[in-house]
Amino acid sequence: MTPTIADLWPGVTRPVIGMLHLPPLPGSPRYGGDPAAIRARVLEDARTWAEAGVHGLMLENFGDVPFYKVGGGPHIVAWMTTLAAEVRHHFNLPLGINVLRNDVEAALGISAAVCPSDGGFIRVNVLCGAKLTDQGIIEGPAAMLLRRRAELGASHIRILADINVKHASPLGSPRPLAEEVDDTLHRGLADGLIVTGGATGQATDVDELAAVRAEAGQAPVLVGSGVTAETLGEYAAADGFIIGSWAKREGRVDNPVDRERVRGLMAAWRGLQAR
Repeated sequence: MTPTIADLWPGVTRPVIGMLHLPPLPGSPRYGGDPAAIRARVLEDARTWAEAGVHGLMLENFGDVPFYKVGGGPHIVAWMTTLAAEVRHHFNLPLGINVLRNDVEAALGISAAVCPSDGGFIRVNVLCGAKLTDQGIIEGPAAMLLRRRAELGASHIRILADINVKHASPLGSPRPLAEEVDDTLHRGLADGLIVTGGATGQATDVDELAAVRAEAGQAPVLVGSGVTAETLGEYAAADGFIIGSWAKREGRVDNPVDRERVRGLMAAWRGLQAR
Protein backbone atom coordinates (compact mmCIF):
# COMPACT_ATOMS: atom_id res chain seq x y z
CA MET A 1 0.00 0.00 0.00
CA THR A 2 1.30 3.48 -0.88
CA PRO A 3 2.16 5.52 2.24
CA THR A 4 -0.09 8.48 3.02
CA ILE A 5 0.28 11.71 4.94
CA ALA A 6 -1.71 10.20 7.80
CA ASP A 7 1.00 7.56 8.22
CA LEU A 8 3.37 10.29 9.39
CA TRP A 9 1.19 11.01 12.42
CA PRO A 10 -0.73 7.86 13.38
CA GLY A 11 -3.49 8.64 15.82
CA VAL A 12 -2.98 12.41 15.58
CA THR A 13 -5.80 14.61 14.29
CA ARG A 14 -4.74 17.98 12.83
CA PRO A 15 -0.96 17.74 13.38
CA VAL A 16 1.00 20.93 13.98
CA ILE A 17 4.14 21.43 11.87
CA GLY A 18 6.63 24.02 13.09
CA MET A 19 8.71 25.98 10.59
CA LEU A 20 12.49 26.10 10.74
CA HIS A 21 13.26 29.24 8.74
CA LEU A 22 16.96 29.10 7.93
CA PRO A 23 19.05 32.24 8.23
CA PRO A 24 20.81 33.26 5.01
CA LEU A 25 23.08 30.43 3.90
CA PRO A 26 26.61 30.84 2.48
CA GLY A 27 26.41 32.34 -0.97
CA SER A 28 23.26 34.32 -0.22
CA PRO A 29 23.39 38.15 -0.28
CA ARG A 30 22.65 38.47 3.45
CA TYR A 31 24.86 35.64 4.71
CA GLY A 32 26.36 36.69 8.03
CA GLY A 33 29.63 34.78 7.77
CA ASP A 34 29.14 32.40 10.73
CA PRO A 35 28.04 28.88 9.76
CA ALA A 36 28.13 27.74 13.40
CA ALA A 37 25.51 30.38 14.24
CA ILE A 38 23.21 28.96 11.55
CA ARG A 39 23.47 25.47 13.01
CA ALA A 40 22.87 26.75 16.54
CA ARG A 41 19.82 28.73 15.49
CA VAL A 42 18.23 25.82 13.64
CA LEU A 43 18.72 23.42 16.54
CA GLU A 44 17.48 26.00 19.06
CA ASP A 45 14.29 26.57 17.07
CA ALA A 46 13.78 22.82 16.58
CA ARG A 47 14.21 22.21 20.30
CA THR A 48 11.70 24.91 21.20
CA TRP A 49 9.14 23.38 18.87
CA ALA A 50 9.81 19.82 20.00
CA GLU A 51 9.62 20.61 23.70
CA ALA A 52 6.23 22.25 23.14
CA GLY A 53 4.92 19.02 21.66
CA VAL A 54 4.52 19.78 17.96
CA HIS A 55 4.13 16.84 15.62
CA GLY A 56 6.50 17.73 12.81
CA LEU A 57 9.04 20.25 11.52
CA MET A 58 9.70 21.83 8.14
CA LEU A 59 13.08 23.18 7.05
CA GLU A 60 13.07 26.06 4.53
CA ASN A 61 15.80 28.38 3.22
CA PHE A 62 13.72 31.47 3.92
CA GLY A 63 16.76 33.69 4.46
CA ASP A 64 18.08 33.20 0.93
CA VAL A 65 16.25 36.14 -0.64
CA PRO A 66 16.02 36.95 -3.48
CA PHE A 67 15.07 33.40 -4.45
CA TYR A 68 15.87 31.55 -7.63
CA LYS A 69 12.94 29.87 -9.33
CA VAL A 70 14.91 26.62 -9.14
CA GLY A 71 18.54 25.63 -8.90
CA GLY A 72 20.04 27.85 -6.20
CA GLY A 73 23.26 25.87 -6.50
CA PRO A 74 24.79 22.68 -5.11
CA HIS A 75 26.02 24.53 -2.02
CA ILE A 76 22.39 25.22 -1.01
CA VAL A 77 21.56 21.52 -1.33
CA ALA A 78 24.68 20.60 0.65
CA TRP A 79 23.95 23.04 3.47
CA MET A 80 20.29 22.13 3.73
CA THR A 81 21.09 18.40 3.71
CA THR A 82 23.64 18.87 6.48
CA LEU A 83 21.24 20.89 8.62
CA ALA A 84 18.31 18.56 7.95
CA ALA A 85 20.44 15.59 9.01
CA GLU A 86 21.33 17.40 12.24
CA VAL A 87 17.66 18.04 12.97
CA ARG A 88 16.75 14.42 12.27
CA HIS A 89 19.58 13.23 14.51
CA HIS A 90 18.45 15.28 17.49
CA PHE A 91 14.65 15.23 17.12
CA ASN A 92 12.52 12.21 16.32
CA LEU A 93 9.87 14.08 14.35
CA PRO A 94 8.73 13.92 10.72
CA LEU A 95 10.67 16.51 8.75
CA GLY A 96 9.54 18.46 5.71
CA ILE A 97 11.81 20.20 3.20
CA ASN A 98 11.04 23.27 1.09
CA VAL A 99 13.76 24.66 -1.18
CA LEU A 100 12.64 28.10 -2.29
CA ARG A 101 11.28 29.05 -4.56
CA ASN A 102 10.30 25.84 -6.32
CA ASP A 103 13.38 23.62 -6.39
CA VAL A 104 11.38 20.45 -5.93
CA GLU A 105 14.09 18.13 -7.21
CA ALA A 106 16.51 19.44 -4.59
CA ALA A 107 13.85 19.14 -1.87
CA LEU A 108 13.12 15.55 -2.86
CA GLY A 109 16.80 14.65 -2.91
CA ILE A 110 17.41 16.17 0.52
CA SER A 111 14.37 14.45 1.98
CA ALA A 112 15.30 11.07 0.51
CA ALA A 113 18.82 11.40 1.92
CA VAL A 114 17.85 12.32 5.48
CA CYS A 115 14.60 10.31 5.65
CA PRO A 116 15.60 7.19 3.70
CA SER A 117 12.72 5.01 4.89
CA ASP A 118 10.10 7.13 6.65
CA GLY A 119 9.30 10.50 8.22
CA GLY A 120 9.86 12.65 5.16
CA PHE A 121 7.73 15.07 3.16
CA ILE A 122 8.27 18.06 0.89
CA ARG A 123 6.38 21.22 0.15
CA VAL A 124 5.86 22.20 -3.48
CA ASN A 125 4.73 25.77 -4.06
CA VAL A 126 3.75 25.20 -7.70
CA LEU A 127 3.10 21.58 -8.68
CA CYS A 128 0.71 22.03 -11.62
CA GLY A 129 -0.03 24.81 -14.07
CA ALA A 130 1.90 28.07 -14.07
CA LYS A 131 2.05 31.06 -11.73
CA LEU A 132 3.33 34.60 -12.10
CA THR A 133 5.60 35.26 -9.11
CA ASP A 134 8.30 37.64 -7.96
CA GLN A 135 10.75 35.14 -9.51
CA GLY A 136 8.97 35.32 -12.87
CA ILE A 137 6.83 32.57 -14.37
CA ILE A 138 7.05 29.26 -12.49
CA GLU A 139 5.76 26.19 -14.30
CA GLY A 140 4.59 23.14 -12.41
CA PRO A 141 7.13 20.26 -12.45
CA ALA A 142 4.75 17.43 -11.53
CA ALA A 143 5.77 15.13 -14.40
CA MET A 144 9.47 15.37 -13.53
CA LEU A 145 9.00 15.24 -9.77
CA LEU A 146 6.80 12.15 -9.67
CA ARG A 147 9.12 10.28 -12.02
CA ARG A 148 12.16 11.29 -10.00
CA ARG A 149 10.47 10.06 -6.83
CA ALA A 150 9.84 6.71 -8.51
CA GLU A 151 13.44 6.51 -9.77
CA LEU A 152 14.76 7.10 -6.25
CA GLY A 153 12.45 4.50 -4.75
CA ALA A 154 11.20 7.27 -2.49
CA SER A 155 7.43 6.78 -2.55
CA HIS A 156 7.51 7.27 1.23
CA ILE A 157 8.37 10.96 0.69
CA ARG A 158 4.97 12.68 0.67
CA ILE A 159 4.26 15.69 -1.53
CA LEU A 160 2.27 18.60 -0.07
CA ALA A 161 1.30 21.05 -2.80
CA ASP A 162 0.01 24.60 -2.48
CA ILE A 163 -3.31 25.68 -3.97
CA ASN A 164 -3.21 29.36 -5.04
CA VAL A 165 0.24 29.70 -3.49
CA LYS A 166 1.12 32.94 -1.71
CA HIS A 167 3.25 35.61 -3.42
CA ALA A 168 1.84 34.53 -6.79
CA SER A 169 -0.96 35.15 -9.25
CA PRO A 170 -2.54 32.91 -11.88
CA LEU A 171 -1.01 33.15 -15.33
CA GLY A 172 -4.02 34.13 -17.38
CA SER A 173 -7.61 33.90 -16.21
CA PRO A 174 -8.13 32.23 -12.82
CA ARG A 175 -9.50 28.71 -13.04
CA PRO A 176 -12.34 27.44 -10.86
CA LEU A 177 -10.99 26.27 -7.51
CA ALA A 178 -12.52 22.82 -7.99
CA GLU A 179 -10.47 22.35 -11.18
CA GLU A 180 -7.24 23.45 -9.46
CA VAL A 181 -7.81 20.99 -6.64
CA ASP A 182 -8.76 18.16 -8.96
CA ASP A 183 -5.75 18.66 -11.24
CA THR A 184 -3.31 18.95 -8.33
CA LEU A 185 -4.54 15.74 -6.74
CA HIS A 186 -5.40 13.58 -9.72
CA ARG A 187 -3.12 14.82 -12.49
CA GLY A 188 -0.26 16.16 -10.34
CA LEU A 189 -0.58 13.28 -7.84
CA ALA A 190 -0.08 15.42 -4.74
CA ASP A 191 -0.46 13.56 -1.43
CA GLY A 192 -1.97 16.58 0.30
CA LEU A 193 -2.83 20.24 -0.22
CA ILE A 194 -1.86 23.50 1.47
CA VAL A 195 -4.01 26.64 1.58
CA THR A 196 -2.44 29.99 2.54
CA GLY A 197 -3.01 33.71 2.67
CA GLY A 198 -1.62 36.01 -0.03
CA ALA A 199 1.78 36.52 1.59
CA THR A 200 4.01 35.19 4.36
CA GLY A 201 2.20 35.43 7.69
CA GLN A 202 -1.10 36.58 6.21
CA ALA A 203 -4.23 34.84 7.46
CA THR A 204 -5.66 32.04 5.36
CA ASP A 205 -9.20 32.70 4.16
CA VAL A 206 -11.58 30.46 6.08
CA ASP A 207 -14.00 30.25 3.16
CA GLU A 208 -11.24 29.21 0.75
CA LEU A 209 -10.13 26.53 3.21
CA ALA A 210 -13.70 25.20 3.41
CA ALA A 211 -14.01 25.19 -0.37
CA VAL A 212 -10.74 23.29 -0.87
CA ARG A 213 -11.66 20.87 1.89
CA ALA A 214 -15.00 20.19 0.21
CA GLU A 215 -13.33 19.40 -3.11
CA ALA A 216 -10.36 17.40 -1.79
CA GLY A 217 -12.18 14.21 -0.84
CA GLN A 218 -9.96 11.99 1.31
CA ALA A 219 -6.81 14.05 0.69
CA PRO A 220 -5.59 16.08 3.67
CA VAL A 221 -5.77 19.88 3.50
CA LEU A 222 -3.42 21.93 5.68
CA VAL A 223 -3.44 25.62 6.55
CA GLY A 224 -0.08 27.09 5.60
CA SER A 225 -0.01 30.67 6.86
CA GLY A 226 -1.43 33.17 9.30
CA VAL A 227 -2.56 30.84 12.10
CA THR A 228 -2.19 32.13 15.68
CA ALA A 229 -3.13 30.73 19.08
CA GLU A 230 -6.15 33.03 19.01
CA THR A 231 -7.35 32.07 15.53
CA LEU A 232 -6.49 28.38 15.36
CA GLY A 233 -10.01 27.38 16.35
CA GLU A 234 -11.40 29.14 13.26
CA TYR A 235 -9.64 26.56 11.09
CA ALA A 236 -11.29 23.44 12.50
CA ALA A 237 -11.93 22.27 8.92
CA ALA A 238 -8.18 21.84 8.37
CA ASP A 239 -6.39 18.51 8.59
CA GLY A 240 -3.23 20.13 9.92
CA PHE A 241 -1.37 23.38 10.48
CA ILE A 242 1.97 24.75 9.30
CA ILE A 243 3.01 27.49 11.72
CA GLY A 244 5.83 29.95 11.13
CA SER A 245 5.89 33.73 11.45
CA TRP A 246 3.49 34.14 14.36
CA ALA A 247 5.48 31.73 16.53
CA LYS A 248 8.59 33.91 16.37
CA ARG A 249 9.54 36.49 18.99
CA GLU A 250 7.48 39.63 18.40
CA GLY A 251 5.88 37.80 15.47
CA ARG A 252 8.84 38.64 13.23
CA VAL A 253 9.81 35.87 10.84
CA ASP A 254 13.57 36.49 11.18
CA ASN A 255 13.51 36.12 14.99
CA PRO A 256 13.96 32.86 16.92
CA VAL A 257 10.93 30.77 17.81
CA ASP A 258 9.26 32.08 20.98
CA ARG A 259 8.79 29.46 23.70
CA GLU A 260 5.72 31.08 25.26
CA ARG A 261 3.97 31.65 21.96
CA VAL A 262 4.46 28.02 20.99
CA ARG A 263 3.18 26.81 24.34
CA GLY A 264 0.09 28.97 23.91
CA LEU A 265 -0.39 27.63 20.41
CA MET A 266 -0.27 24.02 21.56
CA ALA A 267 -2.68 24.80 24.40
CA ALA A 268 -5.08 26.19 21.79
CA TRP A 269 -4.55 23.06 19.67
CA ARG A 270 -5.42 20.82 22.62
CA GLY A 271 -8.56 22.88 23.17
CA LEU A 272 -9.54 22.39 19.54
CA GLN A 273 -8.97 18.64 19.82
CA ALA A 274 -11.27 18.50 22.85
CA ARG A 275 -14.26 19.98 21.01
